[in-house]
Amino acid sequence: MTSTVRTPLTSPEAVVSTPSSPSVSPAPGSLLRARFSGLGGPFWVVMAGTMMNRLGAMVLPFLVFFLAARHVPTDRIPFVLGALGLGGLFGPVLGGLVTDRLGARAAMVCGMLATAGSQGLLFVAPNLATLALATLALGAGGTLHMPGASSVVAGAAEGERRRVAFGLLHWAINVGTAVAGAIGGFLAEHGYGLLFALDAGTCLAYGALVAAKLPRTPRAGRSVTAGGGYGVVLRDRVMLALLVPVLTGEAVYALTEFTLPLAIRDHGLPPTVYGLAAAVNAVLVVALQPVANLILTRFDRNRLWAFGSALVTAGVALTGTAGSTLGFVLTVAVWSLGEVVASGLYGSMVADLAPADATGRYQGAAGWARGLARFGALLFGSAVYAAFGPPALWWGALTLGLAGSAVAVLIGRRFRTRVS
Repeated sequence: MTSTVRTPLTSPEAVVSTPSSPSVSPAPGSLLRARFSGLGGPFWVVMAGTMMNRLGAMVLPFLVFFLAARHVPTDRIPFVLGALGLGGLFGPVLGGLVTDRLGARAAMVCGMLATAGSQGLLFVAPNLATLALATLALGAGGTLHMPGASSVVAGAAEGERRRVAFGLLHWAINVGTAVAGAIGGFLAEHGYGLLFALDAGTCLAYGALVAAKLPRTPRAGRSVTAGGGYGVVLRDRVMLALLVPVLTGEAVYALTEFTLPLAIRDHGLPPTVYGLAAAVNAVLVVALQPVANLILTRFDRNRLWAFGSALVTAGVALTGTAGSTLGFVLTVAVWSLGEVVASGLYGSMVADLAPADATGRYQGAAGWARGLARFGALLFGSAVYAAFGPPALWWGALTLGLAGSAVAVLIGRRFRTRVS
């Protein structure tokens, strides 16, 4: 027999079993159900829509190949990619404001419509200038919905269970991305029309699902927090400190997309090695993250975040020692384990810091920090690699990542005091 008690660190739906007899232990299936139950209908709408949308997310992974097929010169492709990164800086900021002023549903529907529309413009763009403008719009539209989705996830649970909710969303993203990569590669070999159509179609389907099933949220009240734009974030010193490891961690992780392919190429290995690396990452994250959600919630989030970020940093830095397919796969395994450990942490921590009427702006600020980190990695990662050599890049990544992990630990007491 077991008795049940509620813990103040969980949502009202979360029930913790306390054994009255040591001979009874819950089955793994019941543990999973207990961990993921009670998150509410809005969360599962976002979860299902995210996975559906990511299953069709094929344009961005194959954007470089599409540009090459449109005969864009190699030395002009960075301008188009830079426009994409620049758009990614505006989307979260706007999405956060829309979420807090008009509600999560409005932000998500607008974001999905903007993404589908900009993909259509990109497909028919006649020249380099219009291609860049379309990717700018795609970068903004593709990130506009994120603060709204994050605010729904944040509202699905409280305390430590928020980490479970955000981790589960991250898992759905990886499942969809892995499948989309495989399908997109096949479609790209037969032309890009169907690839663009499927991506835009899943965006519209996600928007329709949100419009039909996600409850309307009331507008934020006319409080100082609601009316001050992003000033509420800029005045929050704990939040600003938390953005430091968000920036450093995302910048280091982005190197796996922007400079890992260069390292593989420079060792004379074929592009299929990068495909294998991506597959290893996806398999490890998809297989291990549900288990991590069961066993890691007992640990302090700041220290866990620092440990996961340090693992990612170590794996990325070890890329400089790899020279074979096996070597690269092993480094990918290291940073993938770090990704599993750290997933869902910063999103839940940002949600804990946010006032009730500023959740969108707090998540928008975190999204802006991630976009800035990716933009910087895109601009400077390959430049450092080419100008100063691979060792400079990998040593720089190690220094940057470990510094961010240290900050995550140092702000731990202030964070715990704030949210307790």
